[in-house]
Amino acid sequence: MFERIKKVFSREAKDSQEGTPSQLAHGPVSEWAGTQGFAFSVDAAAQDIVLEGKVGGKPWRLQLGRPTRNYIIGEELRARGELGIAEDIAVLVINRPLKEALEKRAYQMYTDNLQTSVDTSLPEEMRWLAMFNEVGWDSLPRPFWTRYSVLTDRRETALAWVSPALADLMLSWPVPGPTAEVPFMILLLNGKAYLRMEYTPADLGTLQHAAQIFTAACESALDFSSPA
Repeated sequence: MFERIKKVFSREAKDSQEGTPSQLAHGPVSEWAGTQGFAFSVDAAAQDIVLEGKVGGKPWRLQLGRPTRNYIIGEELRARGELGIAEDIAVLVINRPLKEALEKRAYQMYTDNLQTSVDTSLPEEMRWLAMFNEVGWDSLPRPFWTRYSVLTDRRETALAWVSPALADLMLSWPVPGPTAEVPFMILLLNGKAYLRMEYTPADLGTLQHAAQIFTAACESALDFSSPA
C-alpha cells in the first residue's frame, strides 16, 4: 500500500516546482463554480485556478496549481478559510501513508550523524506531527481510521470537529478518486481552516469533492466553536 509514497522525499526539493499548470479546462470549472455561487478566476502569473466563496459569512479560497510541497507530484489543491475561531484550536487530519513518510523523514533527520545543518526544505507538517498527539474514538467507522490519522492537543476538540458526516465525506470520494496513498490533510490552526492535497486524479470530480470536504470542515468548525 505504501509503495507510492515511501520514497516521497527521495527527490530533490526543486522537483516539486516542476509541475505544469493545470490542464483542467477552465470552462467546466467556471460553469460549476457559478452554479455553487463561487467566484472563479485564473492567476495570470502562476496560471493557477482560484475559487473563492463564503461559509457562515467567513471567506475561503481554494487554489489549484503548482505544488508547494516536495511530497506532492503534479498539481496541488490547497485551501484556506478565515474562520475567526479560537486561535488555540489545533486539529490535523492526515492520510496515514503521508504521516508515516513524514515521520520516517523526521527520524532519519534526527538520527543521521552526518547531518550538520537544518534542512530548510522540510515542511512544517513535520513539526505538527511532533506537537500533536494521535487520538481516536469509536463513533467513526474503522475504514476512516485505516485511511486517516487525527492529531490534536485536545481530544474533545477533534471529536467535536470530525463529525460522522465529515468523516463520511473524506471516505466517499467519487470513482475514480484519490487512493489512500494520495497526500491529503485538513487542519484547524490559528483560527483558520486549511486543506492541502495532491490533485490525483486530476479531474473535475476530485476538485468538486475536495471543495465539498473543505466547506463542510469549515461549517463543522464554526458550529462547534460558536458560543452556545
